[in-house]
Amino acid sequence: MTGLWALLAAVLVATVAGLTLRHRDGRFRPARTRRPDDAPAVAEARDAERAPAGGPSQAASDGADDAPWTAGPAAGSLAAELSALGQPGGERATLLQFSTAFCGPCRTTRVVLADVARIVPGVAHIEVDAEAHLGLVRRLGIRRTPTVLVLDGDAREVSRASGAPPSRAAVIAALGPAATPDGDAR
Repeated sequence: MTGLWALLAAVLVATVAGLTLRHRDGRFRPARTRRPDDAPAVAEARDAERAPAGGPSQAASDGADDAPWTAGPAAGSLAAELSALGQPGGERATLLQFSTAFCGPCRTTRVVLADVARIVPGVAHIEVDAEAHLGLVRRLGIRRTPTVLVLDGDAREVSRASGAPPSRAAVIAALGPAATPDGDAR
């Protein structure tokens, strides 16, 4: 009888987890923000992670930012990273897609985002191979593919979606003011 209860509990937990993931897939969520009082803890954790064994921290010399979702220096470093990839962002917004070679939904996402970038002026679509850019993937907290980041004109994250491909209407809605036809709403 105990085995039956354990089986039922496992099925219930798996069902709730599956329904939660299904609900979140392909939906844009606002960018996370970091509280100012977290800065020292985030910087210390980052420095400890990057420091070579037995050596000093290199955080001061590598120009890395505190957290990928902060405004200010993080936005500049993401813009520099995109420029280093040889793909400048859009004037008003950038749809930054992280994909992998084995990801089936990534192909559908690529088509949807390219279509939106084609019809919305000032919006660019950039696709990044997650396997080839693991450092960037870690800094931005990308957990699975496809993940789409909506960046504003200053390369700051506005929102993100991961999992199933988002619909074209959801992408346009996530662009928000950048998707308005007059071009002055940013």
